[in-house]
Amino acid sequence: MRKLTFILVILLAGNFAFGQFSIGPKVGFTTSKLTTDLDSISTDFKSSFQFGAFVRLGKKIYVQPEINYLTIGGVFKDEKSLNPFKQEIEMKSIEIPVILGWRILNFGVGNVRILLGPSATIVMDKKITSKEEEGYIQPIKEADIDDLVWGFNLGGGVDVLMFTLDVRYQMGINDVITDVQNFSMNSRNNMFSVSLGWKIL
Repeated sequence: MRKLTFILVILLAGNFAFGQFSIGPKVGFTTSKLTTDLDSISTDFKSSFQFGAFVRLGKKIYVQPEINYLTIGGVFKDEKSLNPFKQEIEMKSIEIPVILGWRILNFGVGNVRILLGPSATIVMDKKITSKEEEGYIQPIKEADIDDLVWGFNLGGGVDVLMFTLDVRYQMGINDVITDVQNFSMNSRNNMFSVSLGWKIL
């Protein structure tokens, strides 16, 4: 009961300080890619849905913390070398972005926004699917994947009535995979997302 009261006090204080308060669920579609500096290794995209919730504090300028469940990852392949491999990396994750937004245009029933902000993604589960054919190796192990992924978001959005649409590009800040066996991958996660939220308050 005390924890619930504390949360309500924080939300009311935020509403008073920023002048406007919204909360609601959101769903979206993401496409992520694990990049690498190695020219011999090519990478493909990994697509998934995301589900989460957001809180928005403010009016013209606002702060929007979120919590989202999604899957990030990508496909690494080098099938032309003497030690070929193809591995799909899948990371079920909790993403916690903190977005700073600015409403740049109002049109009666809605507005247009620009946004930016950092995010921390906590990897909850890792899965590696490797191509198993004669001569193929499996260099990337689950232990090679970092448990915390940092990113920075840039994008824009549109609000219409109680609905909010965001389009974001997230640049990876830290290496998700650094060293694999006897070579350095320096792999970062970059992601594009489109999400739709519903402001229930």
